[in-house]
Amino acid sequence: MIVFGTLIFFSGKMGAGKSKMSAEIARERGAVLISEDEWLANLFPGEIKDFSDYARYSSRLKPLLKVHVEQILISGTSVVLDFPGNTKKQRAWFKEIYGPRGIPHQLYYLQVDDDVCLRRLQERRKEQPERANFDTEEVFREVTRYFEPSEESEEFNVTVV
Repeated sequence: MIVFGTLIFFSGKMGAGKSKMSAEIARERGAVLISEDEWLANLFPGEIKDFSDYARYSSRLKPLLKVHVEQILISGTSVVLDFPGNTKKQRAWFKEIYGPRGIPHQLYYLQVDDDVCLRRLQERRKEQPERANFDTEEVFREVTRYFEPSEESEEFNVTVV
């Protein structure tokens, strides 16, 4: 009998704590952690200057990683994806990974109010100065306009945090 790993992914506004939680869960479960921010920074150093750059490069990265993540899950190892699942379209990509084979999955929805997110972004800018141009209130407001909480009709296994 084949035992698949579990695909673990997150939804929550910018600054909600998705990256921190993804690292904690990966460590607790002995899972492979794949961070979109790390991959993008290493593949396209200095090229992501605004939200449109991020969207363009992210769409180039996902097809490559989809196959890679599927193979890890099929091997029986769980994968924690530190990628945003903040819109239906973004969450549909996760479903493309786990859905066809019925791989177990878990969506963590970090329900955090805007003021807390903005405070965390301010702290992150101090800790990671290279993110200062992206982790701003202006970008937060722009990105938050597109945020769509998960709905029952999407049929995810959701844990609200």
